Amino acid sequence: MKNAQPPSWGIEPVPPQHQTLGFFDFLVLWGNLGIGLLVLLAGSFLVPGLSFSEAAGAIVIGSLIGCFLLALVGVIGSELKVPTMVLLRSILGIRGSYLPSLLNVIQLLGWTVFEFVIMGYTANAILKSLFSFDNYILTTAISALIVIFMGLKGLAVIRHWLRKIAVWIVLATTVFITYRVVSMHDMLPLLLKAGDGSLSFWTGVDLVIAMPISWLALVADYSRFAKKTSSAFYGTFLGYFFANAWMYAVGALLLLATGITQETHDFVTAVLLLTGWLALLILLVDETKEAWADLYSSVISAQNIFPRLNYKKAIIGFGIAAFLVAAAIDITRYQNFLYLIGSVFIPLFALLIADYFIFQRGVMDSNDLYKPNGTFWFAKGINIGTIIIWFMGIGIYQYIAHQALTIGASLPTFIAVFLLYSAYRFGIKAVKYGQV
Repeated sequence: MKNAQPPSWGIEPVPPQHQTLGFFDFLVLWGNLGIGLLVLLAGSFLVPGLSFSEAAGAIVIGSLIGCFLLALVGVIGSELKVPTMVLLRSILGIRGSYLPSLLNVIQLLGWTVFEFVIMGYTANAILKSLFSFDNYILTTAISALIVIFMGLKGLAVIRHWLRKIAVWIVLATTVFITYRVVSMHDMLPLLLKAGDGSLSFWTGVDLVIAMPISWLALVADYSRFAKKTSSAFYGTFLGYFFANAWMYAVGALLLLATGITQETHDFVTAVLLLTGWLALLILLVDETKEAWADLYSSVISAQNIFPRLNYKKAIIGFGIAAFLVAAAIDITRYQNFLYLIGSVFIPLFALLIADYFIFQRGVMDSNDLYKPNGTFWFAKGINIGTIIIWFMGIGIYQYIAHQALTIGASLPTFIAVFLLYSAYRFGIKAVKYGQV
């Protein structure tokens, strides 16, 4: 019996017959999305600023916090059966949600560019080592074409590729890479080596949180197809937590063991020398699913602004645009991009979580999210008060980050925005019922 395949749905609520994804689908999807070369690279940023034991603590805490928030937003999507950017209509207004949708398109295309760059470097490094062939533009173009093709297939990728084939190959390769990193070096001195103090512990936590947080803005694009909410929550949380923590730890160990720089070319070369071309090739093939997810959700986010946008034409157009940028730039470090993502989306989803679970009490009619002059129309389609709190949250995050405070920016910002929004809602309620 064939598994039902979810279609490449637009932004309307997903009907029951298309709610086909179960626990294992989400476990495989998010486990695969948590494994990749960019996550390895991100893990290398934790050291030598932190000792490995400090980095490990930051990895566990950051992954727990980030993955819990990721799964929590997935719960909202699975219950309302709508994509993430449509969920934001409930707090920002129908038109107010256009701004984060635009920012999310930019973010996701930025991620697609990063993926194309590292895929191009990786494929080029493999061909250069085997055949002395060196053409980064060509390998990047081929990578982009593969991802665009996957994007045209839509969510069928989860069942046809990830669940049946990719998960097992990638799991075996990840175990092999971990073994190579640990076995080829005397790890004890590296594990006991003190950090140089250039990175605070909680700033390291922020860096780890940033990776699952970067997926917040698209998690409901997939969880809306869930058979059960519990499957979406546990599959998302467990899949991404273990993969994210694992990859960050291996990335940190890799830098400690090899002493490489964090430039993309040098990092890819180090992985190639350590693991061999076959393991790196498998990671390269697996990297396509991150780029696919970014490209897919960039189109879904754009459809929140332009509902009639043709999915397939947008996939092709966005994919070509990302390739052109990838061919023109050379990324060496992308921590600032990760921190910027945190500053925009942590306060935004603090608002959504507070509103849905505290004030809506988990009860909402998703059809209201589409009605002009309805419940979520607010003032001409925009909820000014909530947008102001969102901007305040961005300011709080940026202030803490630029002051280089040891407490980090993610948790204080989330708590501050949560409290500000709660005070705002209780204030509105008090005025409405004449209590002030």
